Amino acid sequence: MSQVLHVDSLTFGYSKDKLLFDDFSISLKKGEIKAIVGESGAGKSTLFELILNNLKPFSGTIKTSTCSEVFQDPYSSFHPSYSLINQISDIAELDDLDVYLESLNLDYELLLKLPHELSGGQLQRASILRAMLMKADVLLLDEPTSALDNVIQLEVMSLLIKHLDSMGMLLITHDLELAKWCADEVIVI
Repeated sequence: MSQVLHVDSLTFGYSKDKLLFDDFSISLKKGEIKAIVGESGAGKSTLFELILNNLKPFSGTIKTSTCSEVFQDPYSSFHPSYSLINQISDIAELDDLDVYLESLNLDYELLLKLPHELSGGQLQRASILRAMLMKADVLLLDEPTSALDNVIQLEVMSLLIKHLDSMGMLLITHDLELAKWCADEVIVI
């Protein structure tokens, strides 16, 4: 499978004397899930910001194909004044919408609502729906199932795994058991 992400010799910190990453490297291919685990403040979400080019490293290189992200807080990942379907259709094709809606246990009517009208679990699944419909080569997952109960969590992760042939996934989680269950490699930072 082809490589979709390559981070080489990354060095970064919010100050030069306290580095979060010092000569950090990781690569990801289509068909792989790698999990990043670590304490709060270890730099897990910062790594995603670096990959998305929202932060600049002190040194090192980051080469990536197209990315989509599922954020930890689904309420901050949608604009509060627009329906979910408008926000999703602005950035993604809706070709496989029905398939994903069924897999994520979502009704189309929910997508016609504003974000605050959904529960946290529904909104997180809508966030995953949006990311999947973007058909990116790299899916960055920041605690994507933390707002879901255990049964839905398993269903959502199983759905994501089914689509590994078309993408690589980088998963941030505090759930070491989830990481061991689904990831090809677990990286502790």
